[in-house]
Amino acid sequence: MSKDTAEPNASVKRHGGRYIYEELRKQILTLKLKPGTPLDEVSLAAQFGLSRSPVRDALARLISEGLVTILPNRTTLVTPFEIEEFPNYISALDLIQRAVTRLAALQRTEDDLMRIRAADAAYLEAVSTGDFQAMSEMNKAFHMTIAEAGKNPYFINYYEKLLGEGQRLLHLHFDYIISAASTSTRLGRDHDEMIDAIAARNPDEAEQAAHEHTMLFQRRFLAYMQQNLTGSMSVN
Repeated sequence: MSKDTAEPNASVKRHGGRYIYEELRKQILTLKLKPGTPLDEVSLAAQFGLSRSPVRDALARLISEGLVTILPNRTTLVTPFEIEEFPNYISALDLIQRAVTRLAALQRTEDDLMRIRAADAAYLEAVSTGDFQAMSEMNKAFHMTIAEAGKNPYFINYYEKLLGEGQRLLHLHFDYIISAASTSTRLGRDHDEMIDAIAARNPDEAEQAAHEHTMLFQRRFLAYMQQNLTGSMSVN
């Protein structure tokens, strides 16, 4: 935990659990709190200068998003990410991403399309700043705007959870993407095909574009892993 979060201030006291939730979530997504890190209610309450109740509320929300886990022995920790589960994650993401993008092409209104384009513009602005946290948040917001255009709350809720889990992976390899000459010029323009297909109300093309987008994420992440992990760890 950083020194800034350890010193309570008016904002912490005023917003309580919401502030703690946002701060912990940011630290989890940016890997300042690494997967597997224990989270103790008493210690967190002391660090934020608040009672255990808002800490408990913040942790409960993070648990519902899959970012924090409670073990059978009641230990609370940042949800680990086993690289061996990456293929399963990609399979789930691919399936749901294809579904919500296809639905968006079928169901979207002109207002939905305007929101999708605005969300993409916000993402591109974040890319131009090189702010990994903003890029991750705006990328998620863009995809959620597509899901909302599809009008299926079951897909929307599940998709949001998958995207939340994937934000840690995005942050982990954003630096690699930006520094790689072969991909840096393309970063940020990967959404164009999905937007065009949704605008044209073409569900087949929208689904295919969503699939290709997932596969691009997979290739980039595996390229990062191959360059940054030991040869003993399998990434396939």
